[in-house]
Amino acid sequence: MLLDGDEWAARFESFQQEAWRLETLPQYLMPQEADDFRAFRDGARVDPSTVHNEYTDRLRRQAAEGRVQGRVHVVSRPLSDYLRFEFSQYYRPHLLAGEQIRVLDVTDRPNPLEGVQDFWMFDRSEVVLMNYTPDGKQINREVFEGDTSPFIAYQRTAVAESLPFEEYVQGIDL
Repeated sequence: MLLDGDEWAARFESFQQEAWRLETLPQYLMPQEADDFRAFRDGARVDPSTVHNEYTDRLRRQAAEGRVQGRVHVVSRPLSDYLRFEFSQYYRPHLLAGEQIRVLDVTDRPNPLEGVQDFWMFDRSEVVLMNYTPDGKQINREVFEGDTSPFIAYQRTAVAESLPFEEYVQGIDL
C-alpha cells in the first residue's frame, strides 16, 4: 500500500511511543526545499532557536507527551551541500524541538547498513519504505508488508554505530 497525504500525516499523529527514520542518501530533492536550499548556498543562515513551524510544534508536543521521534543519517565526508543545508536549517531546529538525531559517518569504515534503504518505523510495528531515485527524488512511500524484526535490528545497529548530532558536527562549518 502506498501512503500519501492524510494517510501519511496520520502516522505521525497516531504513533504511541516512537517514530524513527533511517536516512541513507547524500541529498533529497524536495521541491518545497528548493528556495531555502538556494538561499543557504548563497549564504543565508537560520537561527535554530527562532524556528517555529508545524513540524517543530508537533515535535515539542510529542516530546511533552513522552513520544519520541528520532533518526540516524548515514553520511560520508566531504558532506554534500545538501547535508550541510539539512544539518543547519532542519536538524538543529528539530533537535531543539525534541527530535533525537544521530549521524553514522562511514567515511573511513565499512557501512554496517550497506544496501538498507530509507525507511520510517512506527512503534516498531509498522515500517514505511521511503523510495527514492538515486539522485534523491522521492518516488513514493510504501507500507512494508512483512516481519519488522530486520528493521528493528537496523535501528539498533544505526544507533549503536552513530554519534549524537551535536557531537558529530562539532568543528564542522555548516
